[in-house]
Amino acid sequence: MERRMKNRPTKSRPILKLLLMIVSIALFTAAAYGLRLYSQTRYALGDTYRTLNNGKVATAIKDKKPFAALLLGVDTGADGRIDKGNSDTMIVVVVNPAKKKTTMISIPRDTAAQLIGTEHFNMQKINAAYNVGGSDMAINTVSKLTNVPINYFLTVNMGALEKIVDAVGGIDVNVPFSFTSHHTNNEHFTKGPMHLDGKMALVYSRMRYEDPNGDYGRQARQQQVIKAILKKATSMDALGNFTDLLNTVSKNIATNLSFDDMLGVFQNYRAAATTVSSDHLAGKNAWVYPGPASYQIPSTEELQRVSDKLRKALDLEPETINNQNVRENNANTSFDFNSDQDQTYTIFNPEE
Repeated sequence: MERRMKNRPTKSRPILKLLLMIVSIALFTAAAYGLRLYSQTRYALGDTYRTLNNGKVATAIKDKKPFAALLLGVDTGADGRIDKGNSDTMIVVVVNPAKKKTTMISIPRDTAAQLIGTEHFNMQKINAAYNVGGSDMAINTVSKLTNVPINYFLTVNMGALEKIVDAVGGIDVNVPFSFTSHHTNNEHFTKGPMHLDGKMALVYSRMRYEDPNGDYGRQARQQQVIKAILKKATSMDALGNFTDLLNTVSKNIATNLSFDDMLGVFQNYRAAATTVSSDHLAGKNAWVYPGPASYQIPSTEELQRVSDKLRKALDLEPETINNQNVRENNANTSFDFNSDQDQTYTIFNPEE
């Protein structure tokens, strides 16, 4: 079984991609900009297109049906192309045009999961899926974990967050509590409404150590930033910065959404951006063996709850979840998901 045994701290990273998908399109295809702008946009976004290895082309957007997309955040610098690296931000996004609603559920990067697509059994932190097998493995792994069909992905170089926020003229957020980010340059945030430029938005969405809820609090702020960018980018205020936004987006994303898909989102799914619900997959801290290494272990009940919520958002009937996580939970009979004490958890390799 391949595993990473080092549990070293890494910088937390935000993610903003749904906004890019809907955002970009809502701006560049505006009729007021005419054919020249349309052509410029189609050319620039064409460079972001990547196909999945299975060769299948998703048709949900073309058919105007609800769809699920996996948003992956990696940090490769301010203008780096996205190739490898752990996806330290993972969000499943379901967009339902009939319900006019978008559902976002964060998957913590330290969640234990079986990597789907490896030659041999390999269960480790879920953020390794992208590093091991790219977008295909990330999609397949998250899909198996949640029992939800995911047909689209959007990978964003989060080193470009500052430019994205500045390109839309900054964002407005409601800070949940006052704090000073001691791990950067002591930037101070005051509880209540605040307007953030790109630099401050990056610090706000990355902060973890000053948050009493740790990584879960960071995930909530990441989703808050996504909503704020989405709202700002689809407003008329952002049109003046169209060129900056387009250039930043085209250099820092990779997706299997074609330009026609993006155009379809703008034409038929825009109303779903007005109602956005946020959630996360909760896990219990554990020392996992072989190792040991620190992981997040989601209970079977929590996996079922998240699966039911996502399937409902997709207009799918609920199904009893049955994956390797469930089998591992059943094998670890002494593990107490209601305990706050440090516990150990053993991964059982079905191939041994």
